[in-house]
Amino acid sequence: MHIPHFPLACPGPLDRRSFLTLGGLGLGALTSGLSPNLTRLLASESGNPGLDRDFSVILLWANGGPSHLETFDLKPDAPAEYRGEFKPIPTNVPGLDICELLPNLAKMADKFSIVRSLHHNRNEHSGGTNRFLSGYTPTAANPADGEYPEIASVVSDKLQHTARDIPLVVANTKFYGGGPAYLGAANSPFMFRGDPNSPNFNVGDLTVTQAALQELETRQHLLRTFDRFRREVDRRGTMSALDEFNQRAVAMLTSPRTAKAFDMSQEPDTVRDRYGRTSWGQGLLLARRLVESGVRFVQLQASFKLSKAAGRVSNWDDHSVNTHTFRAYRERLPVFDVAVPALIEDLHARGLDKKVLFIFCGEFGRTPQVRHQDKSKRPGRDHWSRAMSIFLAGGGLNMGQVIGATNARGEHPVERAMDSNCLLATIYRRFGIDTSQHYLDNSGRPVPILTDGGPITELI
Repeated sequence: MHIPHFPLACPGPLDRRSFLTLGGLGLGALTSGLSPNLTRLLASESGNPGLDRDFSVILLWANGGPSHLETFDLKPDAPAEYRGEFKPIPTNVPGLDICELLPNLAKMADKFSIVRSLHHNRNEHSGGTNRFLSGYTPTAANPADGEYPEIASVVSDKLQHTARDIPLVVANTKFYGGGPAYLGAANSPFMFRGDPNSPNFNVGDLTVTQAALQELETRQHLLRTFDRFRREVDRRGTMSALDEFNQRAVAMLTSPRTAKAFDMSQEPDTVRDRYGRTSWGQGLLLARRLVESGVRFVQLQASFKLSKAAGRVSNWDDHSVNTHTFRAYRERLPVFDVAVPALIEDLHARGLDKKVLFIFCGEFGRTPQVRHQDKSKRPGRDHWSRAMSIFLAGGGLNMGQVIGATNARGEHPVERAMDSNCLLATIYRRFGIDTSQHYLDNSGRPVPILTDGGPITELI
């Protein structure tokens, strides 16, 4: 399939004043120790007046790559070696069919949309993750850390001035191939530990940051940390910004609002039961609590413990050597079909459906043709970045539709083919972030947030 090439636009370097103004610190840096580079902590003094201060994203990330042919783009008329075992079922939106294992979602298709025609150019896990979440193709095939900042890190940087006492970005694990890249650890997500479904889950992990807190409370330590920049900062009369920086960091770490957001005991049993007493169910309930408290981007890894008969991995990397694809989906999707409908209903009931966008996807789709590489000859599917399905709900976007289509075997888009950057552009637009703005990478080269990809017009 031909993937269009978009030329790199390079409007030019940032002016020195913009480059030297001091921004705030994301909570990710606080929990991992301080190793900031001042150029990675610099941002606009006044912020962007176009930013939407109420919009948030919950991203349920299917690390490994979910199969579009087993979820939202089934091909019942394709040859047997393509179509798989599941049948599509109609939803309450005419023309929008989904997997038969998702009957609860089928009843509320008017509250979500599916994009079936995204693609990109990287078939490796971390390379595909960085490509999908940053909009840029990394040099390395599988970089452990993103070479370009993922969208959550950009959001952390651009919205840092909108909250003082709660982390802007929260995650339950680092994405393989994700990360802040040249935006620095200051814009990493705050990582919480533990399973929200565990009776012992609490915010104890915030106390793990006491070492960082002690460092932050000592101005002398901060001044040592920024020693090579101190003369320049003093000359510009902005040393007080370091004190403000210190105060914001301490406020986030000690905030009652942060602690309360993580306190799952605040939720009635009826609500917790409705989400399902599973890691996904309670994780999405926690995500709803976090965005309701002011967190702007929640990233949840959609790990799932399969039975031995279904597979040996907890991700969605359904090669034949890893899983029996169809058994794995028979275990995953019924849990998904409880947790996700509960979140969608809850967002609507609380008036958050216009403010919170839920997204389910992974770094790519899976091969349309079923493979049998394992010696057991069980069915599996491999990496496939030429086509994927994206599930979205809420966010003030247009719901109740399917956008785009793939060919009869699910191999590539044949209607509304879109680079995955179009999804990023849509999200950035809702946040009010201008994607033509530039950052300086580690070599000092100006790099725009996105070089190409416009918002998906059917959603806006």
